Amino acid sequence: MRKFHDLIEGYYRFRGNEWIEERESWSKLAEGQEPKVMVIACSDSRVDPATIFGTVPGEVFVVRNVANLVPPFDPSGGLHGVSAALEFAVTVLKVDEILVLGHGQCGGVKASLSGALRDAKPGEGGFVAEWIKLLDEAREKVIAEHGDGPEGQTALEREGVKVSIKNLKTFPFVKERLEDGSLTLHGAVFAIKDGKLNVLQEDGHYEAA
Repeated sequence: MRKFHDLIEGYYRFRGNEWIEERESWSKLAEGQEPKVMVIACSDSRVDPATIFGTVPGEVFVVRNVANLVPPFDPSGGLHGVSAALEFAVTVLKVDEILVLGHGQCGGVKASLSGALRDAKPGEGGFVAEWIKLLDEAREKVIAEHGDGPEGQTALEREGVKVSIKNLKTFPFVKERLEDGSLTLHGAVFAIKDGKLNVLQEDGHYEAA
């Protein structure tokens, strides 16, 4: 597995090869960015949107967090990293589309499903436990229908994407652009094991891409 030293070695290779070959593109990117798509993905090291979708720098605006979750709109104050990124993408960059990208074998979803971190203290899983409470309602539905085994895990990974999309619609600036047709929301789940991408359809079911 790579450590920081290996990352620096990788930077040297990049700076001496790819950067030089794409110097003109990097010069343009230095002037600003105009991505058309925002991707909300999980922090999981196995799920890199750029790798999965074959994008290059400047093409997608990405925010990653545990279990690719979006909290509901909350104007009461506090530190809201996902909301800040969303606000910037929609109101400043004016992206045309937002994709919520879930994935298989998600640790955050597993923790929600099992309830293993429910009473954990900050620094011992408590921060994660508080964050994944966003899945509580979906969790109860999934357990009632699928149990808390592998089938439930898959179901909650898919329901989690729907939760984030539902919460996206609570943001006034998102709702406004949805209503005027200038913004579209998408959902998908990437299966690490077989590389398949299942895309959320308008009727709520998932279909292989």
